[in-house]
Amino acid sequence: MHGKIKGLYVAAACFALCGAAMAQAPYPTKPVRVVVAGAAGGFIDTISRMVGQKLSERLGQPVIIENRGGAGGNIAARHVAAGDPDGYTLLATSPQIAINMSLYKNPGYDLFREFAPVALTGSTPGVFVVHPSNPANSLQDLIRQSKGKPLNYATPGVGTSSHIAGDYLFRSLAGLEVVHVPYPGGAPAINAVVANQIEVISISMPPMVGLIKQGRLKPLAVSSLKRVDALPNVPTVSEAGFADFEERSWVGFFVPAKTGRDVIDKLNADINLILALPEIREKFAALGMDSEPGSAAQFDAYVRKEFTKWARFVKSTGVSVD
Repeated sequence: MHGKIKGLYVAAACFALCGAAMAQAPYPTKPVRVVVAGAAGGFIDTISRMVGQKLSERLGQPVIIENRGGAGGNIAARHVAAGDPDGYTLLATSPQIAINMSLYKNPGYDLFREFAPVALTGSTPGVFVVHPSNPANSLQDLIRQSKGKPLNYATPGVGTSSHIAGDYLFRSLAGLEVVHVPYPGGAPAINAVVANQIEVISISMPPMVGLIKQGRLKPLAVSSLKRVDALPNVPTVSEAGFADFEERSWVGFFVPAKTGRDVIDKLNADINLILALPEIREKFAALGMDSEPGSAAQFDAYVRKEFTKWARFVKSTGVSVD
């Protein structure tokens, strides 16, 4: 009897030690999933896969990319917000997560209560472009020739940053009558301008650089505060007379709010090391993107600033999707 009791004690002790060892196992011990708030092949997906491949090498675990597009990124955000805060499910998203807090009456999550920012990867400005046959050679030209008649402009969809920024610039600041023509994604919107079916497009720069350098599209202005290296001869919107106008697309990683600080710090450190790699910096530069390494706290401050800016834009334009 005593032998059996002793055996139980030994078994219990072993179980406790094994459990403690498992609890102390360094993160991660299994594959990490990145839920992308966009379709495969899109801007967020491209950056997520680029960073995800290198992150897998650093973590020593597979990084699985899962695309959950729809509802302006809300579907992916809701899914991650409801997940376990264990660091094994990340959200890869864009400024849309900050925009949606003002754009939707109820996006289905609270950005500041249900998510913890991990890292910003990079950002790129938007660009306003027209068909080469358009007589406008500057943003001022386009605005002058559009006075007294509707200006048709294309974007990748209703409620996107391109839509709200375009409406804010042309309607709120320039005082034009505008007709927003939303397309189901960036590719068809770009094709419409290339085919000269629409006057102007407002869209993030990465898919446009090649078309501009080939002469198939004519750029009028970039929506950054200073000129960009990929298109050094293209003036900014600020240079066109709209001071401090800025609209940038970015890709950042978030986790559920209760995720451990040690996990967040590790992911942030690894992503920053990846952003410093020459091959990643070269790929970002080719896309017209600026690498944006920094702490999780810095990313949090940036997201809050973005929320304030986009809330002002949404209120000014009256854009709503509800």
